[in-house]
Amino acid sequence: MSAADPAEKLVRMANQIAAFFRSYPEDEAVAGIHKHIVAFWTPRMREQLVTYCADGDHGLDPLALTALEVTPKARSPIPDAVTDPHEQGLGASDAG
Repeated sequence: MSAADPAEKLVRMANQIAAFFRSYPEDEAVAGIHKHIVAFWTPRMREQLVTYCADGDHGLDPLALTALEVTPKARSPIPDAVTDPHEQGLGASDAG
């Protein structure tokens, strides 16, 4: 495959996500990777990566591969983003 292959780029991106979560316990890492890929990747991107990884010589990090294959039971170590200061326990904003 050439360096410009979109599937190889997806592998590189997924491996970068896996590297970020590597320091967490395995179940949380898998959950974090899964959550990130589902939240920020299009279904087409996910399908391309799964199809590409059907070949045994894909280079995908084992944590990322697991995150693609299962729906994790653990919670992601990264909390959901919130925009309301009250939800973060910050009280009312004094901006402006």
